[in-house]
Amino acid sequence: MPDIQRVGVCGIGLMGSGIAQVSAMAGFNVTVLEADRTDPPMPASAILEKGLAAIKKSLDKFVEKGTLQADDRDATMARLKPATNIADLRNCDLVIEAIIEHMPAKKELFKKLDGLLPPHAIICSNTSSLCVIEMAAATKRPKQVAGLHFFNPVPLMKLVEVVKTIVTSQETIDALFWFAQKVGKKPILAQDTPGFIVNRLLVPYLLYAIRMYESGLASKEDIDEGMKLGCGHPMGPLTLLDFVGLDTTYYIAEIMFDEFKDPLMAPPPLLKRMVLAGHYGRKSGKGFYDYS
Repeated sequence: MPDIQRVGVCGIGLMGSGIAQVSAMAGFNVTVLEADRTDPPMPASAILEKGLAAIKKSLDKFVEKGTLQADDRDATMARLKPATNIADLRNCDLVIEAIIEHMPAKKELFKKLDGLLPPHAIICSNTSSLCVIEMAAATKRPKQVAGLHFFNPVPLMKLVEVVKTIVTSQETIDALFWFAQKVGKKPILAQDTPGFIVNRLLVPYLLYAIRMYESGLASKEDIDEGMKLGCGHPMGPLTLLDFVGLDTTYYIAEIMFDEFKDPLMAPPPLLKRMVLAGHYGRKSGKGFYDYS
């Protein structure tokens, strides 16, 4: 059995809080690291407080539904330790990075973690699109670096993509498969290429739905109903785009198009203009649909 007992999570945003929650629910002691934010300005302590409150709210819902005991909720919260100093991660066996999708920031973090963590520790990124080997190259332990891509919302979505770079060791992959199963997920093995498995298939589909709407081939409602009722999807592509975030999709599409030069992966003009207008979907209150 892999020697993973103490888990570190860098970032307590939407994804980081979910990863921290499922790890603590599975019995791991979890240290959650945050840094001060500049845009908008917010101290790390306030971000951590907000993130822990979101985890508590999520756990409360499980208790209300009867799928989690109140004692287990309290035990889960007790296993979560907030931190504002990276040195607090020094004893972690596995650290999962879930910070901003910005390569220089990730490389800087990986370099710091590499110099801090014990020799056996594994460092992972929850990136959905960036090159994992580029992060690994910032460390002296590239064989112990991989992608560990969870899906939103983390407590509910069962899939985890374990991303193998060209140098990730089989021992690391085996440990991450064990960890993913331990936190109640189904791991699948993906190679270190933009989009991995799910987004490599999903993003072109979403972008084509935007092109259909943009060119007037169908209304947004009919596009969504068509895919829901015709293909059995739980939500249509334009609703899904609003849920994922149009800014996130635009960012992933740009990375995929830059790598593959495939026209199907190029962000449509409408997507670019909606992002420039701040219409990101549910999180901004307006996307293809109005949530205000």
